Amino acid sequence: QVQLVESGGGVVQAGGSLRLSCQASGYEVGTLAWFRQVPGKQREFLASITRSGQSNYEDSVKGRFFISRDNAKDTAYLQMNNLRPEDTATYLCRGTRYYSGTYDTYWGQGTQVTISS
Repeated sequence: QVQLVESGGGVVQAGGSLRLSCQASGYEVGTLAWFRQVPGKQREFLASITRSGQSNYEDSVKGRFFISRDNAKDTAYLQMNNLRPEDTATYLCRGTRYYSGTYDTYWGQGTQVTISS
């Protein structure tokens, strides 16, 4: 099993920054990704990063959000800059583990980010 715990959310003013963390434990995780969820809307992919550091971003957050990873700490980070009220959401971490020919995915509980105008 893999456990993922997000942290770093909070309330910030528009234009501010936050850094979210996703701590993984249990089995080794391959790709870690960040998503966000607003009630009544589809979960939105934001960014992902492999163990080798290859990253991928959703177009709408490119240049504002930056994903990084520390394999020694089994932790992924999401640096979010120039935050906007529309960034308000629950931010979730997803881990993917490849084992015995299949991919298993795991989700954290999420951390709330609220941007005030």
